[in-house]
Amino acid sequence: MPATGVKRRTRRRGPAVLTAQIGLAVLLVAGWEAGSRTGVVDEFFFSKPSDIVERAGEWFGTGYVWDHLGVTLLEAALALVLGGLLGLVIGFLLARVEFLAAVFDPYLKVLNSLPRVVLAPIFLLWFGLGIWSKVAFGITLVFFIVFFNTYQGVREVDRVLIDNARMLGAKEGQLVRHVLLPSALTWIFSSLHISVGFAIVGAVVGEYLGSSAGVGYLISQAEGTFDTTGVFTGMVVLSVVVLVVDAGVDRVERHLLRWKPRRGIELGGQR
Repeated sequence: MPATGVKRRTRRRGPAVLTAQIGLAVLLVAGWEAGSRTGVVDEFFFSKPSDIVERAGEWFGTGYVWDHLGVTLLEAALALVLGGLLGLVIGFLLARVEFLAAVFDPYLKVLNSLPRVVLAPIFLLWFGLGIWSKVAFGITLVFFIVFFNTYQGVREVDRVLIDNARMLGAKEGQLVRHVLLPSALTWIFSSLHISVGFAIVGAVVGEYLGSSAGVGYLISQAEGTFDTTGVFTGMVVLSVVVLVVDAGVDRVERHLLRWKPRRGIELGGQR
């Protein structure tokens, strides 16, 4: 099918998908609210959606959550940028130098197999209760996602395309810029869609284990006082932030990959 036909079909399907998404969310929230009010759902364990909305309005209305949210977003952004850059650079390097890939392969597998939660207390000892212990923890989550996707994406580039570029006199730097990077962008952005959530998870888990600020700190404090509404409000705020940031990544992806034919909508924000 021509690219224009795919675009037209995707454009027509967009409003229907959005309507279905909103309808499903309304159905779930309404069922949750009805279950809480009728006693089917115990409010001690699952707060009412109306109470969560009221608490969120209170947090944002009084400005209580802004400083905490700013700390969490800063930690997540640093983890995403630093972890993403490390994964991108090392992924490209090992994909292009097979000897280094063979040497570092067992070490990368061992490091990737380590439970990340075990590392969080160690980072707290090394970097203290400030933001850098959370950033370090977030980097360990983001790095491997970006690394493996970049490594595989570069290795999947058509060998004929690479050989043709070399025949035309392309040097390694030109090859990376004009052939390898554009071809691997789909893999890289797929990893970034996942990494956004993991960067925030890293920040929140680190705050939950030890901090004096951040949304994870708010959730920890609410959990300590059996404030279910506060716990769910913190999770809802984080969920909305992830959706907003992911939408931004998606817009950048659409812009950079506008030359590539779209294949419709897939799970996880991948196209």
